[in-house]
This record gives sequence, C-alpha cells and structure tokens, in this order.
Amino acid sequence: MVIGGSWKVPILWHLAGEVKRFSVLRRDLPGVTQKMLTQQLRELEKHEIVTRKVYPQVPPKVEYGLTARGRSLLPIVGAMCEWGKRWEGRVGKE
Repeated sequence: MVIGGSWKVPILWHLAGEVKRFSVLRRDLPGVTQKMLTQQLRELEKHEIVTRKVYPQVPPKVEYGLTARGRSLLPIVGAMCEWGKRWEGRVGKE
C-alpha cells in the first residue's frame, strides 16, 4: 500500500512545503522511531513518492523531498487532514 500505515501521511504532510533532512523530519514527527521513519521513507522512495539525496560529507547529510507523484497526493492528504479536524473528538463516540 503506497500511503498506508500510521506515518506515511504525516511524512507527506511535513514534506509538502520543503525538502527536509532526516533529523528534521524525526523532530517534526514526535513518537516515530528512527527505524520506523527509515522504513517508511524507503517504502515511499520505492513507490517514487519521495526523493532521497545523499551528500558525500562527514557527517552524512541526507535530504528528502516529494516527487511530482508525491505532490499529486497532497490534495488527498489535505482532504484527509480537514476530515480529521472536522471529526476530531467525535469519531467512535456516536
């Protein structure tokens, strides 16, 4: 599944406006482990949703950004976010 799971949609949301380093993404996503973030980013890269650029320096610098395919998902991610805001606190209590 391309954007299934708990972390892929938040990753896309945080990459929507800019390219980010791994450490910044990890800080932006409290609760995600380094292992989980790495796994989710690799899967998104495999599906050509995210780009990964490695700079040959010490310490290593790795940046992630959205591909055109990834940017095409942003309206869907935005709609999901709006739905969540609208129903926050009410889902499952009806």
